[in-house]
Amino acid sequence: MRISSVPFLRHRVLALLLLITAMLMTGCAMLEEQDKTAGWTADEFLSAGQKQMDAGDWIGAIDTYKRLLGRFPYGRNAEQAQLDTAYAHFKNDEPALTVAAADRFIQMHPTHPNVDYAFYLKGLALFEPSDSLFDSLSGYNPANNDIGPVREAFVAYRELISRFPNSRYAPDARKRLIYIINVLATHEVEVARYYYAMGADVAAVNRARSVLETYRNSSAVEDALGVMVKAYARMGLSELHSDAVRVLKLNYPDSRYLN
Repeated sequence: MRISSVPFLRHRVLALLLLITAMLMTGCAMLEEQDKTAGWTADEFLSAGQKQMDAGDWIGAIDTYKRLLGRFPYGRNAEQAQLDTAYAHFKNDEPALTVAAADRFIQMHPTHPNVDYAFYLKGLALFEPSDSLFDSLSGYNPANNDIGPVREAFVAYRELISRFPNSRYAPDARKRLIYIINVLATHEVEVARYYYAMGADVAAVNRARSVLETYRNSSAVEDALGVMVKAYARMGLSELHSDAVRVLKLNYPDSRYLN
């Protein structure tokens, strides 16, 4: 007995038509969603993005600015959108994207009136000091610490201060730069101490000397001299040891390393 395949084919065709209809409806819904901004001007995009920023909707603002830049890549509104994008990434706890957006703005608009803000924001994203930072530098091998972002923040703030000494962000950048210098110097001292503990006296002296040469105004100078005093003594280099002690006495007469 032969079973007809016509009913089966009808069911297949009906299912296929339903699937196509559903896909078309989904596509129309997506087009309607996209068409909400189809006729927007650059001003409207910027206004919408700023409202989202005011509401703390950082992801929404980033998406709005992305659409703005896609349709209006040049002009005053595009430049403001680029800066606001960097700030939105910063507030959304995305430091790498903040730095990338700030760098892009600096490269594209090196003479922009607000390029100082891009340098400042880049510095903030690269390094935000914590209360326990100096404690965290001690207690383990400091040579394994990733100090790279701190150095990059140092460069960003230094560039801001040197190029825009009268910037509204310069005073805070100077304070942060002093803190960063102390962090970098402390890191170098901790590396020197690690080498000294491992018996690598020459390496310890070299790292300690780098503090005196590069961060001479930092709070870590006394500790750097202390490492040099101990390393020279252990190596039996009496003349260099005496010089280090003399400098230490001259600058830190009450230093604990003089005992």
